[in-house]
Amino acid sequence: MAERKKRGKPSKIDLLPEAIKGELDQLLREGKMTQKDIVAVVNAQIEAAGLGDEQKLSTAGVNRYSTQMETIGADIRQAREMSEIWIAKLGSKPTGEVSQLLMEMLRTQSFKLLLKANDNPDDVLDPKTIGNMALSIQRLERAALLNMEKEKQIRQAFAEEMAETVTEELRGQDGMSQQLEDSIRSILLGKV
Repeated sequence: MAERKKRGKPSKIDLLPEAIKGELDQLLREGKMTQKDIVAVVNAQIEAAGLGDEQKLSTAGVNRYSTQMETIGADIRQAREMSEIWIAKLGSKPTGEVSQLLMEMLRTQSFKLLLKANDNPDDVLDPKTIGNMALSIQRLERAALLNMEKEKQIRQAFAEEMAETVTEELRGQDGMSQQLEDSIRSILLGKV
């Protein structure tokens, strides 16, 4: 069985007071200063706050933190861009299709995880993970079923509204018979 990774102790940055950490994050996001200058500014704030020298940051520590934040930021930006592309593509279609896309992405990730575990015989998935995956897949399928049912109800309501509108518009015009009205209504409601 693979050895579990253990989380190390919190970094100096994790332990900073919220105001100082917020300032660090802002300075890194702005990108107007070098990391060396940012370290000097933040360390001056640490000193002004009365924290000890052991709390002061190093350039290497800030660089690691900045790299980690940039990696996370890049992942978030990529996810947003992908979402915008798919939403633009599916925007004129029923919202159920966006949900279906998300469910398919989750199925794909589950499948990849299982394939990865099968490729490495030493990397065994624990029963809890397998149970959670099974439960997630069950929930995905249930959500897909509910989405299909909801979409069916929406389409039915729309068809009924259209049938009523069309038959009201045509009722009594040019001697339209009840039989023709019923026929149009049946066609619009899909009962033919």
